[in-house]
Amino acid sequence: MLLFVALCAIIAPFIFLVLLRMTALKGMFFSAIIVIVLAFLIWGMPGTIVIASIFQGTHKALTILLILFGAIVLLNTLKHTGAVDRINQGFQNISGDMRVQVVIVAFLFGSLIEGAAGFGTPAAVTGPLMVALGFNPMAAAVLALVADSSAVSYGAVGTPIQVGLSNVPGANLALFQEVGVHIATIDLIAGTFIPFVLVVILTLFFGKRKGIKDAFTLLPWTLVVGITYTASALLYAVLFGHEFVAILGSLTGLVVAAWTAKKGWLMPKTEWNDALQEGFELETKKSNMGLMTAWSPYVVVVGLLLITRIIPEVKEFTLTAIDFTWSNILGVEGITSKWEILYSPGTILILAAVLAVIIQRKSISNFTKASKESLLSIKNAGLALLSTLALVQVFTNSGMNANDFISMPQYIAQALAGTFGSMWVFVAPFLGELGAFITGSATVSTLTFSPIQYSIANQTGINTNIVLALQVIGGAAGNMICVHNVVAASAVVGLSGEEGSIIRKMIIPALLYGLLAGVGGFILLSFM
Repeated sequence: MLLFVALCAIIAPFIFLVLLRMTALKGMFFSAIIVIVLAFLIWGMPGTIVIASIFQGTHKALTILLILFGAIVLLNTLKHTGAVDRINQGFQNISGDMRVQVVIVAFLFGSLIEGAAGFGTPAAVTGPLMVALGFNPMAAAVLALVADSSAVSYGAVGTPIQVGLSNVPGANLALFQEVGVHIATIDLIAGTFIPFVLVVILTLFFGKRKGIKDAFTLLPWTLVVGITYTASALLYAVLFGHEFVAILGSLTGLVVAAWTAKKGWLMPKTEWNDALQEGFELETKKSNMGLMTAWSPYVVVVGLLLITRIIPEVKEFTLTAIDFTWSNILGVEGITSKWEILYSPGTILILAAVLAVIIQRKSISNFTKASKESLLSIKNAGLALLSTLALVQVFTNSGMNANDFISMPQYIAQALAGTFGSMWVFVAPFLGELGAFITGSATVSTLTFSPIQYSIANQTGINTNIVLALQVIGGAAGNMICVHNVVAASAVVGLSGEEGSIIRKMIIPALLYGLLAGVGGFILLSFM
């Protein structure tokens, strides 16, 4: 009975969004009501804690909406200034093949954004950028989410590892670095195939022939790009630690991918453009804007993200200057939602949009028009996020109850551990995925489940650091399908209400990633 109650946070969204095909606005509202009522009546959460958790979710929804607004307003501003047309022409000079573009934009550029910002920002940036390049909006949303996976293990300067593993016994820099190396080693199997998986999704779901034949012609190139990213990530993890793996790995991959595509190395003879949105026409008139000028706002974004996270004095200022953090909501200790305005990727994206009109010497009216358009486009997403995050926070805070029950996430984890025993190496990534699916964060998934993973590893005699690495990788894979990321990604490409369709297309890639991670972990264990 208790296991079923705990699992309702997973079962209800699956039924409403995937099976009944409801919009997230309706489906997550009904799911939240079910979970909240069960948490109060069955789990014994006091009313004050339930209400405080709902307020916490509401506050967190606002922090996500700022990021969504920033991502959309930047893209809309660049559309008005003509920068998007110039960026598109730049990609045509490298390759007009959409299969190549999705690897460069969604996987590599998205991984660079992930390494600098994390917290769902990559899909919010790369999704609308791909739409501007002519991609079918559904394709853009799905591909942006699937691509934001491998790099999530390291996230914004190592946060999923350093923060996520902070509450396991013996947590220190040496442990973080060893786990980071294990992640990169395991990802030589799982992560290497992500570029090819993206191309398969593109041709299978969005191509005119709805098959994978068109994907296999690009298999050699995608494997070269994939192994470039994962092998260089392993090298950087060994040499420099876990903080900058995503940034350095993606930059290495971008250089190799752009150079090989430009030279036509391993490229198919014909360009594939079957996923173009209906009525899209490439701007043929040559832009008088320089390519670096067009890309400069995104360079500003990456630069500001790094500066605010690496330079201690700047980081301290952005974390404290304008702080809308809500601590101990309704007096409940531990129920807190952080919102440091200047540190938010959303603020940086908005600033980059303002700077874009200055750098590109355009009228400020381009930004004001983009702002009005962007506000209208996130209305439904905001309402859906309120329900989603209310569910998430009640579920996460369910350990605060009058019945002395452990939290719902911990109850699920312990039930799984008792079932699988010594086969846990294959299950560990899926517990990480489960945590990310529900909480919407790879870091929170690892923070929640890493002590349980550590305990299970000790009980079954499996190397604890490998199990912890599988947890982190699972959290990264779950980032593809977590509901509030899907809500955000659908909003920024103009597909609010299509969240169930997006999740259905991503379930298999997410499960495949978890399976490959388990295989990689098993192989690594056999050599230790």
